[in-house]
Amino acid sequence: MTNSLNPLLAETSLPAFDAIRADHIAPAIDYLIRDYEQCVADLVTNPQARDFAQLMAPMERVQTRLNRAWAPVGHLHGTMDSPALREAYSAAEEKLTEFYTALGQNRDLYEAVLAVSQSPDFASLSRAERTLVEDSLRGFRLSGVALQEPERSRFAAIQTELSKLSTAFSEAVLDSTDAWSYSMSETELAGLPASALPMFQQYAKEHGQEGWLATLKSPSVQAIMSFADNRKLRETVYTAYHTRASDQGPHDPKHDNASRIEQIMALRHESANLLDFASAAHESLDGKMAATPERVLDFLHDLAAKARPVAVKELAELGEFARTTLGIETLMPWDVNYAAEKLREHRFDFSEEDLKPYFPVEQVMSGLFAVVGRLFGVQFVARSDVALWHPDARFYDVVDADGSVRAGVYLDLYARTGKRGGAWMDVCRARADDPAIAQKPVAFLVCNFPPPTPDLPALLTHDDVITLLHECGHGLHHMLTEIGWPSVGGISGVEWDAVELPSQFMENYAWCREGLDLLARHYQTGEPLPQDLFDKMLAARHFHAGLFLVRQLEFALFDFRLHLDYQPEGGARVMERLAEVRKQVAVIEPPSWQRFPNTFTHIFSGGYAAGYYSYLWAEVLSADAFAAFEENGLFDASTGQRFRDEILAVGGSRPALESFIAFRGREPETDALLRSYGLAA
Repeated sequence: MTNSLNPLLAETSLPAFDAIRADHIAPAIDYLIRDYEQCVADLVTNPQARDFAQLMAPMERVQTRLNRAWAPVGHLHGTMDSPALREAYSAAEEKLTEFYTALGQNRDLYEAVLAVSQSPDFASLSRAERTLVEDSLRGFRLSGVALQEPERSRFAAIQTELSKLSTAFSEAVLDSTDAWSYSMSETELAGLPASALPMFQQYAKEHGQEGWLATLKSPSVQAIMSFADNRKLRETVYTAYHTRASDQGPHDPKHDNASRIEQIMALRHESANLLDFASAAHESLDGKMAATPERVLDFLHDLAAKARPVAVKELAELGEFARTTLGIETLMPWDVNYAAEKLREHRFDFSEEDLKPYFPVEQVMSGLFAVVGRLFGVQFVARSDVALWHPDARFYDVVDADGSVRAGVYLDLYARTGKRGGAWMDVCRARADDPAIAQKPVAFLVCNFPPPTPDLPALLTHDDVITLLHECGHGLHHMLTEIGWPSVGGISGVEWDAVELPSQFMENYAWCREGLDLLARHYQTGEPLPQDLFDKMLAARHFHAGLFLVRQLEFALFDFRLHLDYQPEGGARVMERLAEVRKQVAVIEPPSWQRFPNTFTHIFSGGYAAGYYSYLWAEVLSADAFAAFEENGLFDASTGQRFRDEILAVGGSRPALESFIAFRGREPETDALLRSYGLAA
């Protein structure tokens, strides 16, 4: 195949998703790696290439070309998985890991970048350019540039193996999720909302069956665990969902991730030790806001001290309600969501299901665009001339107030077979101002909402709306950057424990009247959300906030302790460590066969290893940032412009704390976070 025929090598503004095939991946990546290697060889042998313009700028160009090809491949792997694509993706990812590891250990290149940082002209560079150089030097250090043999080769081998294990982990979760289904009888439908039944019929039709089919896709699981009256059905789904990718429950043990977790943990610890870090947690904190394990643990333990007593009280009340009202003598984990939904209805005369008719997906999208427009002065204009990977996907130009196209965004909203679960934002194109690689930022926003059926539009839960706002916040951080160097623009280079600030900030607009007036309209009547329903929703906002918070603390502490306390002689001790954390913060005791860690993709195949605490850490920033809008007006134009200028526009070009202070006028305070959970400061 010639390069001219390979769509991954075409220098187009958007990927040709209608032309990309699995057999394009290997030749494109091989070509771009060779091109990158030649570029590096030319630069390190050129004594003139020791300033930003002649060294760093060419490196950004060649990196951007590689990212331009790899981004759509990674996206397809997450949204349209197939055996051929999976094989090609895995092979290419292994090559890229080996390449980047070698690049990070290239001492000649390191010396060249170091020379840029030590040159008299360094101080005259822009803030973004200086940050790019400093981040590059830290990257070299974390890639083992100073290692000698045999440690150098061992470090490289570890990175390759970790890449393979990470991919295998996520694929095992996907395969285990897709492999299970359960045909429900008509009697088992009792309690399920009418809006959910077409979804279960659609699942059955997709599997060539009649009737109603439960799957482990999140809309199916959420509906059954919250509303199904049949306790045995809830237990069946809970068991299948919480034993995925394990040797427990109804699953094929070939998908068991237990041994992969052991290998991942051992390799991460060894890799950190090679770099002179005491643990993988210490390594993870290099360059993050929290800085030390002590600060992370103090932060989490302080939150736990405030949240756990509240959660204990909430669970006791729920257990009493389940006994006296629902006839459930002993509350089991598969009863908790169901009983909680019934208690919510009883206490507030309100159910999450009451909101769904007001959140048809097209209205929510229209409202989302209106919220963003009022906050930041941009419009979203749909385009029909863009190649897509699936009929459900869509594309929008992001148009600034002056009429210029500022960015672009792809949306893929609905759950389907072969699509990774959860929701995420990813980079398709990063902003680049260099004329040789000039491009506008383009984002992928991916969710797993219940799709429309022949009889009903896609109706979202309030949680779904929050999720969409969250991912849009990440997208805005990427798309509204003013930084023209991709490595430090948008979300790139932002400390991992601050990157959730814009996403969590946006969630607040699902809780305020002004936001919901834009987001919510009844799918049949077009009526806005009634005031009495809004009042009930608001009254129920902090319902079980303690239970939610201790669950997040369980995830964060388990992740951090797993990486901080790892000892090679004892292994990961995954379930033992989880039990210790649960004893400390949890109030709901799951069954011994539950295997939550086996599907914890955030830390074993995502970027959150020893960093899951970041969600709560960044929530301090986001709650305090939103408080500025509460003080000045939720759609105050000057506050929105300041947030855009000081948070979104600067990306990773300066420390996140500096950006926050520039916006808020002071360092963050935790009071706003505690208020957002209804907990006393």
